[in-house]
Amino acid sequence: MDREKLYRIMDQGNLGYACIFKTGENGMHKDYMFNITSENIACLIATYANEADRIIVTDICDQFVCESVYGGILSNCQDQELCRDILKHLLPYQMGDQDPDDLMIATKEEMEELWHEEEVEVMRAELRML
Repeated sequence: MDREKLYRIMDQGNLGYACIFKTGENGMHKDYMFNITSENIACLIATYANEADRIIVTDICDQFVCESVYGGILSNCQDQELCRDILKHLLPYQMGDQDPDDLMIATKEEMEELWHEEEVEVMRAELRML
């Protein structure tokens, strides 16, 4: 993913993680970062509904937000207001009335690489000032 898209993900605000356990990968998972909104969570669940055994969404501080299981079922969401809002967006996907939108999502590695590059640029600028 290019830097511009990574910056757009960061600039949207409420950055968090999606830990996706794909079917048949023996408990292995891939971590992604995206903007946590009810719309994006619903889109994420719908996009990976038939590929993921389990999806766990956490905020940037690794605090649990929600979880879904195979088939795109929202199985655990302690914030009932958020749960209702996610379901409002998820149900049209589940009913086949709507296809999931393209979700702005990046791998954790892509974001960490961007942050590392930024740190290097800052260090170089600081060294030039010495």
